[in-house]
Amino acid sequence: MKHNHRSSHRLPFGAALAAVLVLCLGQTGCHQGGSSDAPKATIQNKGSDTMVNLAQAWAEEYKKAVPGVEVEVSGGGSGVGIAALVKGTIDIANASRNMKPEEIDQAKKNTGKTPKEFIVGYDALAIYVHKDNPMTEITLDQIAQIYVEGGTITKWSDLGVKIPNASGDDIVRVSRQSNSGTYEFLREHVLNKKDFKLGSRDMNGSKEVVELVASTPTAIGYSGMGYATPAVKMLKVKKTAADPAFDPNVANTLAKTYPIARSLQVYTLGDPQGAVKAYIDWMLSAAGQKVVEASGYVPLPPSARGQP
Repeated sequence: MKHNHRSSHRLPFGAALAAVLVLCLGQTGCHQGGSSDAPKATIQNKGSDTMVNLAQAWAEEYKKAVPGVEVEVSGGGSGVGIAALVKGTIDIANASRNMKPEEIDQAKKNTGKTPKEFIVGYDALAIYVHKDNPMTEITLDQIAQIYVEGGTITKWSDLGVKIPNASGDDIVRVSRQSNSGTYEFLREHVLNKKDFKLGSRDMNGSKEVVELVASTPTAIGYSGMGYATPAVKMLKVKKTAADPAFDPNVANTLAKTYPIARSLQVYTLGDPQGAVKAYIDWMLSAAGQKVVEASGYVPLPPSARGQP
């Protein structure tokens, strides 16, 4: 997880808002409206399902602050957003993982521009079980042995757990599809880049993971902390059996004590300009970071934010 990543090209917030009224020349998906009213820009924003609720909340709040700008948000996964950015068909890609070197190289080849990364918040990747599951904590190795190819944990009894009123003992593994940044993050940081075992229930979105765990007493799944509901439980996570266990929350994420926290980032092609730059500057401002916290994620520390 990266910290204190700040753009050196950020305008003061007032100047950034003023830039919205400038024509969005050079932006792929940023268009002027045909109305005789105030100039209107449209920003195309696509990617991470972990971030899609946050991105939609940002778009709604920004429209209140700057009525002349429409931000069109869609999900599909970090890989989908990054692929669209690499092709030059969107303005902003949301990603819960970092762009890969080969993706950056392909973007340069296709568009002549180097992708620019902006960290906009943090997420504790939560391990979810059904609310009636008596388990309260789990180690990184136990998570790996549940999900990794050849892993030795297949039943709740392997963990010393008995699920009340359950008809079986087999662990129902709920996962994400391979275009998900969350899938890739778990594979890299918990499975040590090894493959997932076959037979999991692979869901299209973060919300769907939590919903399936909520309706399946013997299930376990992983998703962003912002998708927690009363019907599920987020387990405490510890590095090894000898280490202390930590809850996935704001304080533990910022303190770097929660073992599987990660940065959330957006990407543009080159340094953003015009309305796109103004929008990203607003995301990084105190107003934009309030939306991060309200959406259940971890805002940037004040030292890493833009102007109020």
